[in-house]
Amino acid sequence: MFSVKWLRWYGRQLTLVMLALGLSSQSMVMGQTTSSQDSITIYSSATPGGVPSGLYLPGAGRYSGQVPGFAMVRHVREYDLQRGISSLRVVDVAAGIDPTTVAFRSLSQPETRVLEQSFEFDLVSTDKLLERYIGQQVEVEQVRGDGVDIIAGELLGTAGGLMLRLADGSVQTLNGYQNVRFPSLPEGLITRPTLLWQLDSPQRGNQQIQIAYQTSGMTWWTDYNLIIDPQDECRMDLSAWVTLVNQSGASYRQATLKLIAGEVNRIQGGRPQTKARFATMALAEADSGFSEKAFNEYHLYTLGRPLDLPQNATKQVELFPAVGNARCQQLLVIDGSPPWYHGARQLSENLTGARELDAKVIVQFENTEENGLGIPLPAGRVRVSQLDQSDGNLEFVGEDAIGHTPRKDTVTLNTGVAFDVKGSRKQSSFRIDSRARQAWESMEIEVRNRKQEPVDVIVNENLFRATSWEITESSDEYEKINSNTIQYHLRIPADTVKKLTYSVHYRW
Repeated sequence: MFSVKWLRWYGRQLTLVMLALGLSSQSMVMGQTTSSQDSITIYSSATPGGVPSGLYLPGAGRYSGQVPGFAMVRHVREYDLQRGISSLRVVDVAAGIDPTTVAFRSLSQPETRVLEQSFEFDLVSTDKLLERYIGQQVEVEQVRGDGVDIIAGELLGTAGGLMLRLADGSVQTLNGYQNVRFPSLPEGLITRPTLLWQLDSPQRGNQQIQIAYQTSGMTWWTDYNLIIDPQDECRMDLSAWVTLVNQSGASYRQATLKLIAGEVNRIQGGRPQTKARFATMALAEADSGFSEKAFNEYHLYTLGRPLDLPQNATKQVELFPAVGNARCQQLLVIDGSPPWYHGARQLSENLTGARELDAKVIVQFENTEENGLGIPLPAGRVRVSQLDQSDGNLEFVGEDAIGHTPRKDTVTLNTGVAFDVKGSRKQSSFRIDSRARQAWESMEIEVRNRKQEPVDVIVNENLFRATSWEITESSDEYEKINSNTIQYHLRIPADTVKKLTYSVHYRW
């Protein structure tokens, strides 16, 4: 015969084990007989280069709602199902699950029907356990000196401490205590979010089950590293990394990664549709890098090797092998007039006024096969560095964001403002004839090169006053870029000031 003391000890140990496993005496999770096969489609609305650093902190993004994305999760597993009506309980699902999106399908026995499905999320906590045990027996550990007293009694209340009715009928309040022992986990409380199905199966045995649902707390974006060597002819090295953030409340093992670059619309809580970039994770067997192909109206990047993505993890994966010695251009660009909307009666005499002008530092390259690239580039942030020849170290010189860029397009990066090249712009004359619906204007632009070497500068002028215009006089050759923009390409010697003038005749 077992003693009452031994049986109580055994019961407490069994309860602790069941709590650790997320089980109770009321419901047992059916065992999984094979390893899980997971696939995850991650949708991201992250702005390239605009992700806050706090997002990388464990749990911070999920609990503050800052993770700019969501995911569609699919598990393929085997479960031993009973013939007829039975229950299946699955606990290892993402904490950010949207229960309205849950789908269940038996891949090996399509006749298996789902009679009911539910999501249980009343997670166990100390406060909830105490609340459920009001009116029942508990044991409280209280430190006294070097020892611990165990006080047993009926729990009467928890406000301001614990109130117990002892065996002799007296009532004791405990404001400070070490631990509370509960005989079991009350029905309805669980340790992890749980999916529950009531199934009707035509036969007993193992069935391959696919479970799909949507969860919050996951996102992705692309980061590019570009190293330029401006000596003689501009050359560059380019590498790309995909950053994954998992704060969904679940971990995913032995998955490989697929990325779909594009934008999709999603309705969130009755608000207007929002655009999202998305990626896909699925199982694969090959051990290789990413391959790319067109997929619907997007581009699909497939990683051919297994990937672990733990909960509260930020992981980077190489998007494609680094490209070396690609051709590039480093330009200085001055935008003279602001980008006014033409045709809006911009007829004041000196509408823009005299202005000092900065020269933007532009890095440009062709996304072509001839240049070692020629692959669709997902939207992301591009960090630009340059080699310091004196010590061989890379120094950061600026960054910019790019949108989704198809092959054969030109990538243009604004990395900063030139220190030694500046400009100024002023109006030298203006005349208007309102009756004849005409105006004449002359502009003077000055570009100062204080470097000890010649520079090439592009000057953009926006002819905003009317849709119909004609350049009547210009000190330098220009190129018409579009219906209201002209562009000058200037070669300015070292430590020289270049003066550019032009006159334009407007009609409306």
